[in-house]
Amino acid sequence: MRIFAQMRRNGESRIMKEKILNRFQEIYGDSEGAKVFFAPGRVNLIGEHTDYNGGHVFPCALTIGTYGAARRRNDRKLRFFSMNFESVGVVESSLDELTPSGQAGWTNYPKGVMWAFEERGMKIPSGMDILLYGTIPNGSGLSSSASVEVLTGFILRDFFGFAVSNQDLALIGQYAENHFNKVNCGIMDQFAIAMGKKDHAIFLDTADLSYEYAPITLKGAKIVIACSNKKRGLGESKYNERRSECETALSELQKEIKIESLGDLDEAAFEKYQGAISSEVCRRRAKHAVFENQRTIRAVEALKKGDITEFGQLMNASHISLRDDYEVTGPELDALVEAAWSIPGVIGSRMTGAGFGGCTVSIVKDEAIDGFIEKVGSIYENKIGYKADFYVVEIGDGPVILP
Repeated sequence: MRIFAQMRRNGESRIMKEKILNRFQEIYGDSEGAKVFFAPGRVNLIGEHTDYNGGHVFPCALTIGTYGAARRRNDRKLRFFSMNFESVGVVESSLDELTPSGQAGWTNYPKGVMWAFEERGMKIPSGMDILLYGTIPNGSGLSSSASVEVLTGFILRDFFGFAVSNQDLALIGQYAENHFNKVNCGIMDQFAIAMGKKDHAIFLDTADLSYEYAPITLKGAKIVIACSNKKRGLGESKYNERRSECETALSELQKEIKIESLGDLDEAAFEKYQGAISSEVCRRRAKHAVFENQRTIRAVEALKKGDITEFGQLMNASHISLRDDYEVTGPELDALVEAAWSIPGVIGSRMTGAGFGGCTVSIVKDEAIDGFIEKVGSIYENKIGYKADFYVVEIGDGPVILP
């Protein structure tokens, strides 16, 4: 069983910068003029599949993420290399070839952001050499793609002086994901990454992008992420199907009640008007969106009162709703969560991310962490047949240039 504790401190940043610049020099011949950047991954503590339904979410940025070395070129050529996909080698493209393709693979994410900048009238004057190294497990649900998107926008802003805020970077990244990579995601992932603040989660109303930072004070506990190691890609999953089912439910509800999104309803209003939704499946999808939004609001209120126990109970209820009403968990995530629930010292546990694989997030008392990793790992391997990875994580800041 592999166990990771990822904490980005100044010393580790220097080591990572040196490592990435050395690899950049090996790949591109020299590292003259290259700068090194970092954008975090994110985990959502509660509020799942609410961001495209006009509800609230409560994510935080992590100290694991995507490092990138980049430098400007004197022509329009783009060269990409990922230390996570060494066998792919250097992928060459051009600013004149900003179109999605299967052959482009992972480079569709940075190219999509470049395309989105140009769609907004911000013409990129020269090509770049780019090398990436991600410490987020690929396909884990911790937003490796959104991390790459925000990182790319951050590099473009730094290199070419585009007048965009960090919030703009989030919106541009989402636009690229929606329209270039054809994944109908909400705003949460990019927003949490671009706007991250150390030791705080972001209570975000996705209907109007109003937000507040809430300090995370866990009082003798830590956030532990368990990666199921079942890979999933949003484009190939049923993510877009779930979104379509919610849109169908909303359109039928709007014939009975004046609302802009499912996030406008509370539990009582949903119970009153749910009969307007003709499909039982769409009704359950909408129920999750409405009830999960209200759970998220109550969870943040509990955190402000210092009631970690109630916060954990709401996390557990979130998973049950995602399992039964939204049907996005699957045997791997259910096995991890149900094992976590059985262990003393676990305050709360739930799947996080889009589902269909990926990760769970748990709040675990400090003295129980070692036993939690050992027992959950053993139960999971016996039930599923392969190992899970565990990350004891810290909450970090948004994108930065490494000094």
